[in-house]
Amino acid sequence: MARGGRDFIACRWVSAAHGVAVAVFGALLFWLAHDRFWLLAGAFSGFLVVAPVFATGLYALSRALERGEPADMALLLRTWTHWGTHRRSDPGSYWCLVRFGLLLALAGTGWVLTSAAFITVFAPVPIVRPEDFIRHVVIAPDHFVFEAWLAMGGLLAAPVFASSVIAMPLLLDRHVNALQAVLASWRVVLANPMPMALWAAMLMMFTFCGFVTALLAMVAIVPILGHASWHAYRDLLDVSDVPERVAPGGTASNPAGAAQ
Repeated sequence: MARGGRDFIACRWVSAAHGVAVAVFGALLFWLAHDRFWLLAGAFSGFLVVAPVFATGLYALSRALERGEPADMALLLRTWTHWGTHRRSDPGSYWCLVRFGLLLALAGTGWVLTSAAFITVFAPVPIVRPEDFIRHVVIAPDHFVFEAWLAMGGLLAAPVFASSVIAMPLLLDRHVNALQAVLASWRVVLANPMPMALWAAMLMMFTFCGFVTALLAMVAIVPILGHASWHAYRDLLDVSDVPERVAPGGTASNPAGAAQ
């Protein structure tokens, strides 16, 4: 987290722009769906699942700082547009980040549908608005639907977290495919269960802090967590024998090899 904070300070507004985008997007969602509980819950749940994809620009900035390269808006533009370059001639191009993002979006959709089915079946009254969910599920004293819903969410979120915790930084940094990145992420979690559980709890805690501050704290929380995730990846995985994925605009490297 300390190194993430230093990267945030070093990149200044380029990094803070990610947090501003999240805060503005979240405020827009709440304004559009404040009286439609399932639309609001689906939007925010989906964002949490695909957040590692959104943080790709932050990983690229931290990677550039680590290499002594310019960490500026031009780098972000190259990173976000490079996915379409040579995706047919080079199967190992940034297109794999898009595919992985789509998989995470499908996982988020699955959670929203499962959650909606669970609440619809077990809630004592139909849940339509956020107020209904708080009154009849969260603070209802005579049943445990909310506790069971949280437990189910944890069980479904755990494999998604294990599959993605270092997968996106790895895909950005090295010539691996999505399956290799997911397997490497699982190996990291299984080798470090307690630190990774603590890291997951910290991510949720800081995200909750962002929500209770009306998303204002997200301006700093999002970039710091994104940069910190890059440093977590660098500390947890030895990729010295895996070919580098040259930064956008450079010459493609040899795509052979897999994460160890």
